[in-house]
Amino acid sequence: MPTALVLLADGFEEIEAFAPVDLLRRAGVELTVASLAENRHATGRSAIVAHADVALSAVGEQFFDLVFLPGGAGVVGLRADARVVALLQRHAAADRWLAAICAAPTVLNDAGLLQGRRYTAHFSVAGELGEILADQRIVTDGRLTTSRGAGTAVEFGLHLVALLVSASKAEDVSKAICF
Repeated sequence: MPTALVLLADGFEEIEAFAPVDLLRRAGVELTVASLAENRHATGRSAIVAHADVALSAVGEQFFDLVFLPGGAGVVGLRADARVVALLQRHAAADRWLAAICAAPTVLNDAGLLQGRRYTAHFSVAGELGEILADQRIVTDGRLTTSRGAGTAVEFGLHLVALLVSASKAEDVSKAICF
């Protein structure tokens, strides 16, 4: 089964993190949730405390088939952590999938990974990112896939299932959750 890594920092948007995590796990993806904090906790924007599988420091040099970044105010923490940029660049160089939703494409931009790419993001970061494809809910360009925000989280999670497992598995999961 494919592997995925989800990074959580305090302030993360719960829907954008938990919906894709749930859908990927339903599809059988071996998914690891990593917190930037050593105590493995991250508090979301709605004060839901997530207990991650591991601290980011425990990930080391491990590779995953997908690295996924949820948005929300936690993006500030992701952007400030040099380990995150290095991990993204390492995975991009190894031709692995990178995914970001809402404001998280700014982290990809900081890592130099949006140049010459088509992408979308939340309208609140359009001024910083430049020309986002605001009329598209999900954009995939090469091994990079991005989405707009909380309202696209379930659709985005199913899209990630299709990319990592198969379109038929995404359809099965979609039917199972009555999407």
